[in-house]
Amino acid sequence: MLKELIENYKPYNMQEEQDKKVMLKYLNTFDDCLTRENEFGHFTSSSFVVNQDYTKVLMAYHNIYNSYAWLGGHADGDSDLLQVAIKETKEESSLKNFELVTPEIISLDVIEVQGHVKRGKWVTPHVHLNVTYLFKASDQDFIHNKEDENSSVKWIDIERLDTMVNEEGMKPIYHKIINKMQEIIQDN
Repeated sequence: MLKELIENYKPYNMQEEQDKKVMLKYLNTFDDCLTRENEFGHFTSSSFVVNQDYTKVLMAYHNIYNSYAWLGGHADGDSDLLQVAIKETKEESSLKNFELVTPEIISLDVIEVQGHVKRGKWVTPHVHLNVTYLFKASDQDFIHNKEDENSSVKWIDIERLDTMVNEEGMKPIYHKIINKMQEIIQDN
């Protein structure tokens, strides 16, 4: 299912064309790239959650990266990355009511992860083969951070995103998603 989903994905730009090739190569080469057992790279899924008028995005302050970032997490063996994104959104933000803006994947990205300590253990540098979905929710609904992973969850004005994100490599990904989102809004 995941392989077919990625094969059918229409890349938005050159970066996605290349990342799609890499993701398919991982799927064809490794039988464990849906788990963290693959130390070179493994699949993750993220949620880009926007408010109802598309002016804010829900982000968590991830302690490992010292930055606000989208919600999401590791596949941990689950090939249904949409369900992973939904589960992680609920866990990381306590948000209960949100809906897909489009059932299609909004972004494919191979993301470099620097070596770091997590739960007292060293995690070697690797890549996340990330699939992102676009969701919409009310910015008035209850949210709460997941203390073992992040220290804050909040709605951030899209116009202020660059000032809240410390990971320079993530900014182009977020801008790509925002551009794609705006194209979807214009088409509807």
